[in-house]
Amino acid sequence: MRLEFIDLKAQYRSLKDEIDGRIQKVLDHGQFILGPEVWELETRLEAYTGAPHCITVASGTEALLISLMAMGVGRGDEVITSPFSFIAAAEMIALLGATPVFVDVERDTCNLDPNKLEAAVTPKTKAIIPVSLYGQTCDMDEINAIAARHGVTVIEDAAQSFGATYRGRRSCNLSSIACTSFFPSKPLGCYGDGGALFTSDDKLATIMRQIRVHGQERRYFHSRIGVGGRMDTLQCAIVLAKLDSFDWEVERRLQIGDEYLRLLQGAEGIALPVVRPDRTSVWGQFTVQAENRPLLESKLRSAEIPLAVHYPLPLHCQPAYEGLCRRVGSMENAERLAQRVLSLPMHPFLDPETQNKIVEAVRGGQRG
Repeated sequence: MRLEFIDLKAQYRSLKDEIDGRIQKVLDHGQFILGPEVWELETRLEAYTGAPHCITVASGTEALLISLMAMGVGRGDEVITSPFSFIAAAEMIALLGATPVFVDVERDTCNLDPNKLEAAVTPKTKAIIPVSLYGQTCDMDEINAIAARHGVTVIEDAAQSFGATYRGRRSCNLSSIACTSFFPSKPLGCYGDGGALFTSDDKLATIMRQIRVHGQERRYFHSRIGVGGRMDTLQCAIVLAKLDSFDWEVERRLQIGDEYLRLLQGAEGIALPVVRPDRTSVWGQFTVQAENRPLLESKLRSAEIPLAVHYPLPLHCQPAYEGLCRRVGSMENAERLAQRVLSLPMHPFLDPETQNKIVEAVRGGQRG
């Protein structure tokens, strides 16, 4: 049987009746845009995260765009973010004409280093976007404190960390605004694109809801520039079908992550991911660092074990951003990580026998 990197088929089999029933209900009522499942999902996600407002949107990328638009980010502004992540945050900053400002990450967590953050703040800084990479949040209290000293907004990019906790609070309720993604491979995913925004600010919530529907304050009355950013009713229905078992899936991810850490302890040429004691990781990815990644990749492929590299080229090195971004200090950790990181299969349906096979291959993968 083929080993899956993320086994969405096993998840579907376990939730088939719930998912099929939710989809059929939408097909029956026919409200495919902003149907009742949209409002139901937003209410459920507010309760789950503790955030007073949830606004579902078309994707995690759209969530970042809308959050920046709501803050009035534009030409001449700067937004600080991580150079070691998926492109979306930097992409949306640049798309609005602002400058992405990169601050290096911590070598062990791969998250934005708050000790290097304050040096990057200037009078042009409009926001900070810390990316909660691989399923673990950044040090949000420290980042929020720095932002508060300078009157800057913090937007948590929680695309990979929905369900994680930080000092007893859930990701997506840790800053002024949070954005998450329901891309199928995320800890809580739909069957296409989808995402959500979270905030405790009533005014910001109203603005973001308006931006989501073309800046519309009421039907055909547009008080601001907006986008077509709604999440489809069908995709909301699929997330709703998965929500009831999400706590079980998070617990399984925690167990499987702990078992990886135990079984790979002391593996030759492998540095394991670090989770800070004041937080949890939902292991959006289980990513190790290999001294000789090409050799490990070759060994894993020979053993028919799927893998991925998140991410092979830091954002400040991407050709599209040459001349559009600013770097503060050395990016040595981001550049080092890009040469070493490798993600292993991780999902709630990973059984012990399969995990042991993966671990055995990794343990032998740095020996030529």
